[in-house]
Amino acid sequence: MFQKPHLSLAFILATVTLDAIGIGLIFPVMPDLIREVTGNDIADAALWGGLLATSFAVMQFLFGPILGALSDRFGRRPVLLASLLIMAIDYIVMALAHTIWLLMAARIVAGITAATHATATAYVADITPPEQRGARFGLIGAGFGIGFVLGPMIGGLLAGVDTRAPFWVAAGLAFANLIFGALVLPETVTPALRRPFRLSRANPLGALRAMADLPGTRLTLACFLILGIAMNVYPSVWAYYGQARFGWDSGMIGLSLGIYGISYALGQALLVGPMIRRWGEHRAAHYGMWVDAATLAAIGLVTSPVAVLMLTPITALGGAVTPALQALASRAAPADAQGQVQGVLASLNALAMIAAPLIMTGTFQHFTRPESPVFAPGAPFLLASALMLICIALHVLGPRLGRYLRR
Repeated sequence: MFQKPHLSLAFILATVTLDAIGIGLIFPVMPDLIREVTGNDIADAALWGGLLATSFAVMQFLFGPILGALSDRFGRRPVLLASLLIMAIDYIVMALAHTIWLLMAARIVAGITAATHATATAYVADITPPEQRGARFGLIGAGFGIGFVLGPMIGGLLAGVDTRAPFWVAAGLAFANLIFGALVLPETVTPALRRPFRLSRANPLGALRAMADLPGTRLTLACFLILGIAMNVYPSVWAYYGQARFGWDSGMIGLSLGIYGISYALGQALLVGPMIRRWGEHRAAHYGMWVDAATLAAIGLVTSPVAVLMLTPITALGGAVTPALQALASRAAPADAQGQVQGVLASLNALAMIAAPLIMTGTFQHFTRPESPVFAPGAPFLLASALMLICIALHVLGPRLGRYLRR
């Protein structure tokens, strides 16, 4: 095994990027695949697609803390490598599936294996000094952003060859990364840091309760959840917003999402580290929240498509919030609980992914239906901006509210 820190970090970044690519690869082909296995029309396919997406997010919510706690007990390496193996096999099952129920089972398993994002983040925390974790977490966000851009693009091209082709490619990528990890990934959880596995800490509610008992973490967790709901407005309603506000077709919507993904990835890779080094995690998160609140409000109000596309790269400046909050939570936890911490954050993110589509699409529907007194396709973005203002208030008043909550 080649035990070099830069190779280990490269594997972690490759894992996160390939996770995002693997998810994005199948987006373009899912409607056709669901229609193929069910024989139903596009309306029914959309319903099944929603159920598949929800089951994926629910599994991430349930298993994020479990895999995090398992990595604290048995180590990061076996959890990451086992998950990659299962993920590769799962993609093969999806490539061969000919019933919707087998497809549903495969998406459930995929949601479990995708919860390794928490273990990957915990690994980065293990090999990084506390003062550098925010910047390293930004690199993880950059990897996800790159995957967010490349996945749908590659998937769209492969779908033109065969509806099953994206799954075979995703399986091949997972197997290749498994071999890479087996060669370069050393274990970071030493015997002194191993933590007994307890179900009370591994279930989402128990892990959240244990995490909230750490000094100064309750409001960080609350901000992380609210941030997740607010920022999931983009995948939840962007396509509908673009069509209703500007009359965009699918090609233009894809281009705009590509601009967002590239901007996000560049911001995570190039801006997060300098922002945190200059201002520290707390102030970097604070300034990023103001950027998010302002850009979300602007997107909700503007009526020019050019203005929206010009605003999109500015959103990258708000990308410091997530890694800064992750770093604050990581600092608050002991060295033997980094897996649990990142598992809790992964569960909160999954919870946001479950709640945000319901909240944002419901808001969009209310303000765009024919009988609505105000036609406002941007209403979900205004709601997201208001949520960010709540985040700012919690973050700024954190120490005072924290003392009050501990009474």
